[in-house]
Amino acid sequence: MRRGSEDWASVVPEVVSGLVSRVVSGPVLEPFAGSFADPSGQYAYLPQLRGMPEAVSDGLFDLPGESQTANDALSVSAGAPLAVRMRPASLDEVVGQDHLLAPGSPLRRLVEGSGVASAILYGPPGSGKTTLAALVSRATGRRFEALSALSAGVKDVRAVIDSARKALLSGEQTVLFIDEVHRFSKTQQDALLSAVENRVVLLVAATTENPSFSVVAPLLSRSLILQLRPLTADDIRTVVQRAIDDPRGLGGQIGVQPEAVDLLVQLAAGDARRALTALEVASETVEAGGELTVAAVEQSLDKAAVRYDRDGDQHYDVISAFIKSVRGSDVDAALHYLARMLVAGEDPRFVARRLMILASEDIGMADPTALQIAVATAQTVALIGMPEAQLTLAHATIHLSTAPKSNAVTTALAAAMNDIKAGKAGLVPAHLRDGHYSGAAALGNAQGYKYAHDHPDGVVAQQYPPDELTGVDYYRPTGRGVEREIGGRLERLRAIIRRNRG
Repeated sequence: MRRGSEDWASVVPEVVSGLVSRVVSGPVLEPFAGSFADPSGQYAYLPQLRGMPEAVSDGLFDLPGESQTANDALSVSAGAPLAVRMRPASLDEVVGQDHLLAPGSPLRRLVEGSGVASAILYGPPGSGKTTLAALVSRATGRRFEALSALSAGVKDVRAVIDSARKALLSGEQTVLFIDEVHRFSKTQQDALLSAVENRVVLLVAATTENPSFSVVAPLLSRSLILQLRPLTADDIRTVVQRAIDDPRGLGGQIGVQPEAVDLLVQLAAGDARRALTALEVASETVEAGGELTVAAVEQSLDKAAVRYDRDGDQHYDVISAFIKSVRGSDVDAALHYLARMLVAGEDPRFVARRLMILASEDIGMADPTALQIAVATAQTVALIGMPEAQLTLAHATIHLSTAPKSNAVTTALAAAMNDIKAGKAGLVPAHLRDGHYSGAAALGNAQGYKYAHDHPDGVVAQQYPPDELTGVDYYRPTGRGVEREIGGRLERLRAIIRRNRG
């Protein structure tokens, strides 16, 4: 199908950049880990609230933007978000994960500075993966580098490794923390192998997905796999109460009803970051010396109308709106919802899979290239990863949105399957049956079969369906796109095939 003369290489990046900047610009949308926070550890977005912190960490705690010593990485300003201010400064402040922190355990040895093996921390958001990575770095004053797989490419990985090699020449080892490592492509993960194997960096990677399926085997074999458990209600209560009392937190300046603490614990669902951010937002509604009530917590959360939540209702609302916009040929709305998903940290593989389904379900033969584009998009996402793959997703979104639409493939298959379920699965006509074995001819199998290529049109009058389905039309092409041409050809084909049968 013709697409016009515009240069995709220049148009698509501009479109994506503009949409992403609109999604995250005024009214300001700030990261928030409230009751509907993204369980992948990424940001959910909502309108600016009174007292909303200016930033919140990607994990439970901030990732340093540049290389730092561990002490620098753990130092925070008084204006930092509550979740950042309350990050544990030592193992004594870490709650939960007792099964990994027993004396002599691999993780404890790492945190105490005696371990040298790289580690992959696998667990739910808010369970302390980033905390433990920072503590590993702090144990011996190692350099601390951090990358987010959502934004880092192979170039960034190699730059960090080069810096680590230079630091190693002066005897300084580097801890490299990679958040959401499962989002790295195979190429990006492979770029780490040599540095990990030769201990140029001590890799501490975090993931919310089973690393056996999302991390390449060579990297798995070079790392300890440590599974973190969700924090219990008692763990979250400890975190919340410490934040209420500790000078780094609210410092006891307000009272908090026990029932309000209970609600915060319930809403956290095992995620300490959720609890602390919800506490901070709610506490801004209370004057010094006042008391935080259940109503105040509920009111603050009511204002936090989460725009996108990867596991909750909003997740399904946004992907539903995206697919329906593509189906409805509204390319601008489709790009808007794509940008919302990209900014919120949606797995690009999920988006690519949905586009492949849509290409057959809603476009089909009206534009046969749509499926090719969608499959190529999924392959590209797997090969290059993020952030570059977002351009490919935009490319596919634009192509599929502007393609002519037809659900004739969908309705054709549904009609055929309904007939099968209704018992219309008669005998295969004898001339179409297998005739390669001895005795087939005696049974009448494959006798009288007409080979289509022996006829001038490459098609011949002959019965193909079972007797009870002769003359049934399943595929009914529309008059849109390529199906306009298919319709006329199909009419001629059926006329030849069904001529003088029987």
